Amino acid sequence: MLERPDVAVTTLGDLLIRAAREFPDADAIVFPDARRTYRELADAALARARSLRALGVQPGDHVGLLMPTCMDFPEVFFGISLAGAVAVPINARFQAAELAYVIENADLVAVVTTDRIADHVDFVARLRSAFPDIEHADDPAALSLPAAPRLRCIAVMGSSSPAGFIDQARFTAAADAVAMDEIDEIRSRVRVRDPGLMLYTSGTTANPKGCPISHEAMVRNSIALGRHRYQLTADDRFWSPLPMFHIAAILPMVSIFDVGGAYLTMSYFDAGVALEMLEREQVTATYPCFVTIMADLIKHPNFEKTDLSRIRLMNSNFAVQPDWIREAMLKAMPDTVYVGTFGMTETAGTVCTSRLDDPLDARTQRLGTPLPGLEVRIVDPESGDEQPPNARGEILVRGYSLCDGYYKDPDKTAQSFDDDGFYHTGDIGSLDENGQIMFYGRLKDMLKVGGENVAAAEIETFLATHPAVKLAQVVGVPDPRLQEVAAAFIELEPDTSATEQDLIDHCRGSIAGFKVPRYVRFVKEWPMSTSKIQKFRLRDGLIEELGLREAG
Repeated sequence: MLERPDVAVTTLGDLLIRAAREFPDADAIVFPDARRTYRELADAALARARSLRALGVQPGDHVGLLMPTCMDFPEVFFGISLAGAVAVPINARFQAAELAYVIENADLVAVVTTDRIADHVDFVARLRSAFPDIEHADDPAALSLPAAPRLRCIAVMGSSSPAGFIDQARFTAAADAVAMDEIDEIRSRVRVRDPGLMLYTSGTTANPKGCPISHEAMVRNSIALGRHRYQLTADDRFWSPLPMFHIAAILPMVSIFDVGGAYLTMSYFDAGVALEMLEREQVTATYPCFVTIMADLIKHPNFEKTDLSRIRLMNSNFAVQPDWIREAMLKAMPDTVYVGTFGMTETAGTVCTSRLDDPLDARTQRLGTPLPGLEVRIVDPESGDEQPPNARGEILVRGYSLCDGYYKDPDKTAQSFDDDGFYHTGDIGSLDENGQIMFYGRLKDMLKVGGENVAAAEIETFLATHPAVKLAQVVGVPDPRLQEVAAAFIELEPDTSATEQDLIDHCRGSIAGFKVPRYVRFVKEWPMSTSKIQKFRLRDGLIEELGLREAG
């Protein structure tokens, strides 16, 4: 039977208020060492909304949120929404130049940050580096910075009072100047098609792009995923270790808030703490998604000792994980329903995911079917012709969940969104006879070696069969004769060794000669955006090291 759920949608702020009315004393947010009920979270968010309003934030203004995953994050995130403004979560890994770019490009009028040091990042120091004039501001509530002309203030949560910033005491006290009725009036005027948040995406290219996402897109997609496809209820406890500034954290959080269940997360991922939390909190649904998280959980010495029997659902994406991860999880938790997922920021998260009653092979070897209301096509990227089942092509998406183009970038918007309303993802995929999607990599991850098209993912998959290889990433670098050749970057398994020649020899005779990497480099730490390895940095560094010149 086809899924045809009733269309249900509200604003992000009202979704939290509704949950607080229906489930006031239930856990809303749980950290390893702290928790908030829905009533407590809603009260805190309303207080944050009043503070923002007192500092001059108007409906429709853009407010930045620069902090790691912490209890302040959801309070401020929903507070921005309740104040009628647009939340702009900023990647906590951004360096000073990237911060300056996003704050100016996003037209932020305010930023809320923290004095907490996370992953060795001092956010106050980084903002000072981005905006050196801030220390000399006459009034931190009325900034005038040439590099960010619309920015009026930066509030810092914590116990410090850095010059040029509004400290937490002043920010909290400001709420007294705004009556609750004023916030209620503002939030009642917000339209579901208004932008609710804006996320910056595609850190795999030079400058990130702003994706304005409407309340409808975010909330409706969360409902379609959680309430309908995953059949979540108020009894569920949904764990995700992903950073809250990422769409893959906001989506499950809003999904579980819609039904009144608990969202469980952590300030930074630690496999031992995570396993303890999964057992103690009796987690029922998990969203680990990425290979590094899955691998660390499985390889932790406590994995086999931990009782994970309550987990009925896991977004595991086995179809794009190494085989050993699938085998280990199936052995450890044979009764869990594993699902695959395909999505991106531009689509408010998930586009396709498995149905719970799909066959195991489909759930572990494909990435699911479109959520109700979303359309997916596979087309030849050059001709635009529809591809037959199982043939590869570019993935196109159309539906209610698309972002409203790229912020202040009509050229990139025109390149990616066509006149028929389809978003051209730049991803390579296929649909099988049952409408199940598979993802093979990015169009830009195709190498052109002597006239042959080579998918980087194909070489990466083969390299991963070497016992010493933990993770492989392949890029194309210029070659005067072949136009491009493959270069591999390798992270080795702990306590193993391999040389450049070992890995080249591993490939020779097993994959076509033009696919064998010309260069191999070893890395211990990957250059990352939020969740993606920044291949352009790997490529640029190798080109500089080798003194290569771009072909042509």
